[in-house]
Amino acid sequence: MCCMWAICATLIEAKKLGDILVIGLNSDASVRRLKGPHRPVVKQEDRREMLLGLKPVDQVFYFEEDTPLELIQAVQPDVLAKGGDYRIAEIVGADFVTARGGQVVPLVLVDGKSTTNLIDTIVSRYAQTKKEA
Repeated sequence: MCCMWAICATLIEAKKLGDILVIGLNSDASVRRLKGPHRPVVKQEDRREMLLGLKPVDQVFYFEEDTPLELIQAVQPDVLAKGGDYRIAEIVGADFVTARGGQVVPLVLVDGKSTTNLIDTIVSRYAQTKKEA
């Protein structure tokens, strides 16, 4: 899976920023609200187990809300890392973390390596194969 490699690369970079890497994972209901009725493709339990199987990851917590702000406030991290093309001011929880003397680090994602791109590729190839058959 191309998106899996990108996730691993991002998590490796995040782990370098501290001693423990805690992941905030959108619940299935949260993903549906944000991405639409056909998402997530993989259920939250399976996504959590996959992440916990990765060497850099120490713990994974679900959050039901549309943003992880409540989880960030509960965990109170010293470092908040967020993958994506975000400015620090756009990262949910940045104000909370910096107000406590923490650090906020935007991590660069690998271009073209996302779940959305993977789904688009599968649909495109599958639709083409069905037309040819």
